[in-house]
Amino acid sequence: MKVLKSNLILSLAVTGVAPALLYSCAEEPKKPNVIFILTDDLGYSELGCYGNSFNETPNIDKLAENGIRFTNAYSAQTVSSPTRAALMTGLFPPRTGIIDYLRPDDTKHLNEDYTSLAEVFKSKGYHTGIIGKWHQTGYTRAGAPYESSPDKHGFDEVIVSENEGIANGTWFYPYHFNKDIEKLLAGSKEFLVDRLNEEALRFIDRQNDEKPFFLYLSHYAVHTQVQGKPEDVEYFRNKPGAGVSAPSPNNPENDPYKKWPADYRANKNNPHLAAQLRDIDRGVGAILHKLKEKGLLENTLIVFTSDNGGETNVTTNAPLRDGKSSQYEGGIRIAKIVYFPAMIPQGKVIDEPVVTYDYLPTFCDMLGVHKKDLYQQPDGFSLWSLWTGKSESLKERALYWHYPLDKPHFLGGRSSAAIRSGDWKLMQFYDSGALELYNLKEDIGETNNLVLQHPDIVKDLMAKLNAWREDVGAVVPEIQN
Repeated sequence: MKVLKSNLILSLAVTGVAPALLYSCAEEPKKPNVIFILTDDLGYSELGCYGNSFNETPNIDKLAENGIRFTNAYSAQTVSSPTRAALMTGLFPPRTGIIDYLRPDDTKHLNEDYTSLAEVFKSKGYHTGIIGKWHQTGYTRAGAPYESSPDKHGFDEVIVSENEGIANGTWFYPYHFNKDIEKLLAGSKEFLVDRLNEEALRFIDRQNDEKPFFLYLSHYAVHTQVQGKPEDVEYFRNKPGAGVSAPSPNNPENDPYKKWPADYRANKNNPHLAAQLRDIDRGVGAILHKLKEKGLLENTLIVFTSDNGGETNVTTNAPLRDGKSSQYEGGIRIAKIVYFPAMIPQGKVIDEPVVTYDYLPTFCDMLGVHKKDLYQQPDGFSLWSLWTGKSESLKERALYWHYPLDKPHFLGGRSSAAIRSGDWKLMQFYDSGALELYNLKEDIGETNNLVLQHPDIVKDLMAKLNAWREDVGAVVPEIQN
């Protein structure tokens, strides 16, 4: 079995698990079901529980009210594929070799030797499923030489997942990124978010109390091109404060988005984004209802988060600076909610910096899987004691990002590296050699560059960043001066 190294012993004791979940010292602990909900390009400040007063997310807000909300959660990278690889492996993006988003014809893919998050769950008897976006491979239909699909990484069920590229504006049937779904489904008005929500409910319906499950519900929304259901869009258009966009500032005469409604490009209170998010929220509510209906709610852990920050041409990440593709906070700081009333404190807010590659070691800790039994040794920290209230903080560490680009990202992001240590964040731009230093506790919007005022801090952080890049084998482009 490829999943874990040989001689893995199934432990009767799960590290940090409360006694309430144990039947007796002679019985195996009751394993919680896990639903991991990943949204695409959801900005830090787009949920009600993070201060948004225009978008409506009552069900997601209830998860936060009855669980934990993180204020310093980070994505492993400022774009999709590297973060998703970090989620599956617990590794820094440079170690996986996936440091930018993968194109449909890409030669790169997630290494199948790695022990994936799904395989960790399978090793403990879980039924595993993915619904939605994978984005960890090129696709043979699009010209890639090899395709590494989710079923090669431990998923028993692969549902409504792309097989020739990601959904970019394919929000209504037919879904051009998935030919099999087009053949199976009928009706030109079906909305993709609804389809994924419905498939999640069907997946849960197929489960029972005899075998735990891990469901990775990976939404394509709210990725551009944002487009909501007409009735929901109309509702938000009529809401006070609704945004209306202007033509593209870079090339107004040849704006590629002219075919879309005027408010498609609203970067504040976007009716289309709000409509998409409302449908995601409805799905969360339906999932909670289904779990309760089947008697599974009390024994199900739910994570809700995003793969990176929001695109600034359709949303604002205020008070954070910039958005997707950028290594300013708006591109990498994300919403994160963990819900599991049986074990997790309710209504708690945690300010400890955490990051995507922490999930795999966290779930290993929850399940009693030893890191030595994995193919790779995770770079992340286990957050299990933090989640369950056994500890209030983590061992001191720095967080790192490495995003080398041959040219600026089409959304504006620059070739750069970054390190956060404590309240300090240092950025190094590969395209110019420029350094920027911010105190995030005092300046969350990164408006005051302190690089000249604190040379000793700059020197210390640069030394740590250089040591990390050497350790992970990060290829540093030649810095342009």
